[in-house]
Order: sequence, then C-alpha cells, then structure tokens
Amino acid sequence: MRKASLPRRPTVCLLSSHPLVLEEFQHLLLALGFHLRVQRLESNLAPSLGRLRLPRTQICVTDAHAPHQATEMLVAQIQERHPATRQLVLAERFTEQSAFALLRLGVKGLLNYTEAREKLPQAVEAVRAGGFWVPRKLLSRFVDWILRAVQSPRSMKGPADLSPREQQVLDALLGNLSNKQIGEDLHISERTVKFHVSRLLDKFGVQRRTDLILLWFQNRSSEF
Repeated sequence: MRKASLPRRPTVCLLSSHPLVLEEFQHLLLALGFHLRVQRLESNLAPSLGRLRLPRTQICVTDAHAPHQATEMLVAQIQERHPATRQLVLAERFTEQSAFALLRLGVKGLLNYTEAREKLPQAVEAVRAGGFWVPRKLLSRFVDWILRAVQSPRSMKGPADLSPREQQVLDALLGNLSNKQIGEDLHISERTVKFHVSRLLDKFGVQRRTDLILLWFQNRSSEF
C-alpha cells in the first residue's frame, strides 16, 4: 500500500548578520523538512546592499539586527527584485514605527526572537498560504491607522470570479463597516453578509477581515 505523500515544504531564504541566529533558525527549519538558502549579511548592511545577491525563494526571513533603516532598504530591495517572495522579519522587539514601516513595504510576518523560536515554522506556512503573521494588538493598531489615514478607500481588485455582490461587500469591508451595517446598506440579512465575507476570505486566501484590509493597503501603496 502506497504511503500518502507529505506536503512539500517551501524553500526559505534566511538572511542575518549574526552567525548564531543563522545557526539556530537553520537547525529549526531543517529539522522540519524545509529547504533552505542561507546568506550571512555584513553587520553594517547599507554599503553592501547594491551588490547583495538575493536568491529567488518562496519565503524570505530577515533578521533585523541592523539599524531599522537598513532593514527597510533590504526589504524594499527584495520586494523590488522578487515581488512574489513573501517576507518575514525577526527582531528583538518591534515599535509601532518600525512595524508599520515594514508592513507598508509589504512584509507579511513580524516575529520577535522568543516567538520565532517556538512559532517560526507555523508563521512560514501561514505566510506561504497567503496570510499574515503579526501580533494581534499591533495588527489592530496598524489597521486603525490605515483607516484613519485613508479617508476614501478605492475598490480593491480581487479575483476575477468575484460576483457584483461580493465586490460590494468587499468595498464595505474596506470602509470598516460591521456585518450589521453592511447588511443594512445592501438590504440583505446579516447571515447573508457573513456568507459573502467567508467567501471573500476563501477567494483571497486569508483568514481574517484585517488581512483583507492589509492586502488592499499594500496593493494601493504599490500604485504610487
């Protein structure tokens, strides 16, 4: 009897200037069957950015040991060269300023070192599946900041198979309306709204309403 094949692990690029960080997370991911590309960065990252050779991988995990401006420059370069690569960033801690800047650049996951030692494989898989891995409180504050900063949301371009009603519900979600408010505006029941929201999450490959708002914000940012 043929054994069921295990799901294929993604290829992950690890970037860090700290050899112990590389060794620790390399060991963790290899033990679980991930395919790795490991690259040690110079401790003073900025001068080497122009000649840095970045491998094309599904996931890139960057250790933000360098000053946050240098980390942002590196994230931006990866995004520019390999836009399909999903990025996670590790750090001792994230301030709102540093976290918001990275999320605006398109980073999908933020983990401190303690969480990464326990949850890095789960975070990689979540980001690979199209979601985000960001501390809930930080994510909520970022979404609130987005909604305050942008007064007139544009329609988000979604999958081609969105129905007209799903597009209406999506636009309402971007206005931060509750299910009850959406139902009243569209003259449908709250139960029907929940059905459409569930369908939207499936079609965009995310698990939460906040993930949809993040995707919209990052897509809009890339237009400018």
